[in-house]
Amino acid sequence: MDMMKMMKKAKEMQSKMAEMQEQVAQMEATGVAGGDMVKVILTGKGEMKGLSIDPSMINADDAEILEDLIIAAHNDAKAKAEAMMQEKMQEMAGDLGLPAGMNLPF
Repeated sequence: MDMMKMMKKAKEMQSKMAEMQEQVAQMEATGVAGGDMVKVILTGKGEMKGLSIDPSMINADDAEILEDLIIAAHNDAKAKAEAMMQEKMQEMAGDLGLPAGMNLPF
């Protein structure tokens, strides 16, 4: 492969990676805990976008339990976001003709 073809392929890969990163940033993952009592929505980057709590199930004295449920819902959403990101990276690796299972650098 000559240098011009390699440079063109590298530029194409860089463009596709930037596009994929933008798509991941816009994805959302919802984590739940306590039988849907607490829901956390994260972006594909792991930033919290939303939190909802069913007030009919929580007493004022349950602050510690509520905190645990929020953490559990956050961890659930984080795991789902990471899984979506991995799936997207594998899809992109295939589109770029890279070997299956190859980890991309982000």
